[in-house]
Parts: sequence; structure tokens; C-alpha cells
Amino acid sequence: MTHQVIFTIVFLLTIGIFGYTASKIAAYFRLTRPFPIGDIPKRIGIMLKVAIGQTKIFRFPLVGLAHALVFWGFMIVAFGSIEMVIDGLFGVDKSLAFLGWFYDFMMASGDIFGLLVGVSIIAFLVRRLAMHIHRFKGIEMKKISKIDANLALLAILFLMVSLLGMNTYYLVLHPNNAEGVYPVSRLLMGWFVDVHHVNFASANFWFHFYWWAHIVTIFVFANALPYSKHFHVFMSVPNVFLSRLQPLGKLDNMESVTREIKLMLDPQAAAPTADTEEEIERFGVKDIQDITWKNYLDSLSCTECGRCTSVCPANITGKLLSPRKIIMDTRARMKEIGPLLVQQGKDYDDGRALIRDYITEEELWACTTCNACAQECPININHPTLIVDMRRYLFMEESAAPGELNSMFTNIENNGAPWQFPPEDRLKWATEVDLEVPVMAELQASGRKPEYLVWIGSSGAFDDRYKKVSREFVKILNHLGIDYGLLGEEETDTADSARRAGNEMLYQMQTFQIIETFKMYEVEKIITCCPHDYNTFKNEYPDFGGNYQVWHHSQFLQKLISEGTLKPGSDKFASRKITFHDPCYLGRGNGEYEAPRRVIESVAGTPAEMQRNRSFALCCGAGGGQMFKEAEKGNKEVFIERIEDAIEIQADIVVTACPFCMVMMTDGIKYKNKEETMQNLDIAELVSQSLGL
Repeated sequence: MTHQVIFTIVFLLTIGIFGYTASKIAAYFRLTRPFPIGDIPKRIGIMLKVAIGQTKIFRFPLVGLAHALVFWGFMIVAFGSIEMVIDGLFGVDKSLAFLGWFYDFMMASGDIFGLLVGVSIIAFLVRRLAMHIHRFKGIEMKKISKIDANLALLAILFLMVSLLGMNTYYLVLHPNNAEGVYPVSRLLMGWFVDVHHVNFASANFWFHFYWWAHIVTIFVFANALPYSKHFHVFMSVPNVFLSRLQPLGKLDNMESVTREIKLMLDPQAAAPTADTEEEIERFGVKDIQDITWKNYLDSLSCTECGRCTSVCPANITGKLLSPRKIIMDTRARMKEIGPLLVQQGKDYDDGRALIRDYITEEELWACTTCNACAQECPININHPTLIVDMRRYLFMEESAAPGELNSMFTNIENNGAPWQFPPEDRLKWATEVDLEVPVMAELQASGRKPEYLVWIGSSGAFDDRYKKVSREFVKILNHLGIDYGLLGEEETDTADSARRAGNEMLYQMQTFQIIETFKMYEVEKIITCCPHDYNTFKNEYPDFGGNYQVWHHSQFLQKLISEGTLKPGSDKFASRKITFHDPCYLGRGNGEYEAPRRVIESVAGTPAEMQRNRSFALCCGAGGGQMFKEAEKGNKEVFIERIEDAIEIQADIVVTACPFCMVMMTDGIKYKNKEETMQNLDIAELVSQSLGL
């Protein structure tokens, strides 16, 4: 009875403290903005795959296995912990033994995992204390973070030791009539306990000692977790369940900007009435009140593992940006201002903010939005969306974008291109070499509607190097008799780079204009050589009513090859070592890795792979608006880091499939003085040359 009373008091105290902490955290969630959920079945599938199956952890197999064993072990051991709570509250022993074979299975599994988890934790401690792993370092990783991690690991290790100790002495006390199966503990009993001369009182003491040590450690650990990075023990599974469901390349639409644009386009139709006028909200994220509750959940769930930062091209090349720091700063800012906002109200201002006081502008502008961090995060935190939201605030509220980006914005507004080229020059890439191309306006005037619209894009029309790609691609189309048309002078920039640099207003204005042009020509199918435009048309235009079938040119070429319409191949590349650089917005952004490789195979055989390839591929450094500005201070340019991957495998040809990547890889080859031995070709040029066009 005494045991039961003491346990009940300890249990109620644990629940009370945890409930108090949970209520404080819930109040902080109420300070944030909404986040839509929806599509529960899909979310359950992601949770089972990523959280329960630990699939993203296994992207690094050995360490992933150790972490997965700890996670699965916690899930299994939790069954025994639940039984201990029931036993303690009701003064019984082995209350779940009535489950029979299932009980035996769970007890055996828990006993085995107790050993596996313990060994894994020892390995983690060795890694942290002796191996000096680079991703465990960083300006955001204060001494307290390291102490927190080590204490949590020691607590988990003690839990496993106490579990095995409890099971071992339970077997000592019940050598012939034990409930459950304990394979590891039975071995331990045989090794360390002389069962023939055991003192019952001593065995009983040690059983209860380990029993209480185990359950009290669980109770203390549970209440310490909300104040630790190991809060992910509770939060990671819900966070994965609430993952963004859209492709990594897609940015969420800003409805507030859409309303503003509709108001400009049609003041009468869009003007709010006095009854319906909403409170004016801030554009983007300045401080903690501007984030969504999912952003805050991300910050609570972050394990601080550093996988995001370890693959960030900006961080790899010595720049200030660390995606892990962005999330940790979000949590720290809420910890600082949250209690005051709860007490004083949402309008309270302490004179500080998430931007500048925690996260510098230099960090935000260094991001290439390559999504490597989001791809790598084991619990599906999406760092780039938060970074872009802060960029949106900097530009739309403070006009604080770098000067080069402002020039790019102005050029798109005035010329429909990021550079100072007039729309009248948009077909010069074809006309200056007497290449005949069908133009939509002329086709419509003659009563024809082509099957495909080929979107050339600003780089394809104006960049000297990529104009060659536009020519070679349309030569292939002409050679095969594909029914297509171009917009020519009516084409204008999608402002994709402007959107990722924070200028949502410009992006949406361009979007509405382009969609109207598409409507005029009844466009249904689009082919583009630019992964950024491909991503925009495919993933983002549906938010504005633009729904199309979209192909990246590598996908379209592969489609033609698989149908037998296109039959490339020659001896031209037989002796050349070819590698493929994955564009971020084709690969990670949209999951397309195979099409370009299949095209290369049809031309020149299986391409050689750089060490970082497919979803692990390093960004070229041009995305997120970086193409149009100077890079932030670091120890190396991203494109140099990337071209070194190709040099390492002694590639003769680096094949790209993106205008931005083309510029960056070409610059890298020049910088490394490899122009005599290394060539950069777009996938369309590879096919065109194989056909002898």
C-alpha cells in the first residue's frame, strides 16, 4: 500500500508539472498564424514512412541504423513503461501479462532493444565526445546545447541499464514462473548472479531499486524534455504528420498579396466593404507573431542534429547561413518574447525582433533555396519557406533587398526580363541565325493551335550561352516535326527568382499577366528548358487558376526516346567521360532524377556520377536570386565547390539541364582553367550533336 501511495503521488506530480508546461506551450501556439492541414490519409502515410520507418534517417545508413534502433527501442520499451504505471497505480504486478503471446513478444523485444539502445547511446556519446563531428559544431551550438545533448544521452543510457537491471532481478526472483520472455536479461542473470546462493532480500531490494530508478527517470526525463532539444522525443512524430505536402520546389501563395493585385486590377470587384474589411496584416515574417504554428512546432521538434546545415551550400562554402540556426533562433525568440506576449497581449513590443536581433540579413540573403536542408531533415522541417517569408518582410515592408536584386526587380517590371533587354529582342536568338520558329500569334492568325507551347524563358532568349541551347532544342523539335509554338515578343519573365528573393508582388503580377496570355492562346501543354519555370508552371500556377501539363525538356526528350520518335546516338561521345549535374528545382524540387540520365544513356552510355549526386547533389549556387547578386562573404563560391566535384572524377563533359546551372558550371570551368579539357553542355545540345543537327 505504501508503494502504491508513493507512486500515485509521484505520478500525479509528474502529470501536473507536465500539464503546466504544456499549457504554457499551448499559449505560445495561440500567438502564431494559422497553418492548413487537410489530406489526413496522405499525412498518415508520410508519418508511417518517415517517422515510424525512419526512412530519411537511413540516408546515412550506419548512423541512421543506430538512431532508428533508439527510436524503435523507445516505442517498444514504452509498452513496459505503460505496464509499470498501471502496476504502480493499482498495486499489482505484470498487469498486462494476460495478453499472452503478444506480451511475451513485447517483453522480449523490450529486453533486446534495451541492449541495442544502450550500445547505440554509447556510440553516440563516443561520437560527440571523442570524434569531433563537424556538424555538431557551429555558432548556434552553445556550450549548454552540448551539455543538454550529453545529459539526455546519459539519461537514456541509464534508462536502458535500469530496465535490464529490473528484468534481471525479476528473473532472479521468479526463476521458474516469470511472466514474459527476457533473453538478454536471462543471459545477464547467468553471468552476474549466482542463482543458487542468491539472497532473496537482496534480490528484492535491487529489483525495486531498478524499478523505481527506471520509472522515476522516465518521469523526470518527460518533464525535462520540453526544456531540451530532446523535446523531439514527443514532437517529431506529430511534426512529420504535419509535414508540408507540396513538392519541395513549391512556395506557398500569399493571399494578402493576391487580394492587393486583384484590387488593382478591378477596384470595384475586389474592394472590401466596411463590414468585411480585415485587419491589415504584415507582409512576410518579421517576428514570432508572424510565423505559423507549424513553424513554431518545427522549432520545438528540431533535434539540432545539423544534417540541414551540413548540406547547405552556403554554409559549406563558409557563409554565415546555418539552416539549423534559423530554426533554433525561432525557438529562442519565442522563449524570450512568448511569456510577455501572453501577459501583455499580442501588440506588446519589447523593441527586439526575430530578424536582425536573432537572424541577420546576411544569413537570409545567402540562401539559394536549393532545399537541400529540407530534403535532409529527418523530421521534415522546411527551412527555405521560413527564410523566404523573412525575405518577403525585408523587401515588401522595408524595401531592404540588396541593390543588385532591386535592379533585377526593376528590369522585370520595365522590360519583362531580369536584364535591360527590350521585349522586341526576345526572338533574336533565332532570327540572328536565320532559324525559323513558329510564333503563337502568327499560328493563331492562320487558324492553327499548336499542341505544345515551348517556353524559352529570359535566359534562353537573352543569355549568350543559353541562346545556343534554345536553338539546339528547337532544331530537335523541327527535325522531329513536333507541333509547337513560341510566344516570342509576348513572352515575359515568370519572376520566379523575384519571388524567392521576397518580391511576391512582382511575381504575382507577372503570373496573372502570363496566365491571361496562356488563356488567349488556349495553352494546355508547356515545354521549358528551365527547371525554375518548370517548377513554377507545374506547382505554383495552379494556385492562380493556371493548370497545365508541363514538361522539362529532359522529360520531353526522354518521352520521345521511349516512344521511339527520337533515336539519338553516335560515336561522337564514345570516348568522353560524361557526368550530370542535377538542377535543384528539377531534382530535389520535383523528384526528377531519371529522365536526364536516361537521355544521356541513349546518347553516350551511363554517365559517371559525382560523389554528391541525385538528392544529395550540391547546388550550383545560382538559385534563390543569387544569380543576380554578389554572393555573401565566405571562403569559396558555391559554383567552385561544385565544379570541383566534377574535376575530382575527371569528367570531360559536365551536362546540365538549367540555364542557371549552365552559367555557374561554365564559370567554374573557366575559374579552374579547365576550358581545354572540360566542356559544359546542356542535355539538348548533347542530343542535337548526336543527331548531327
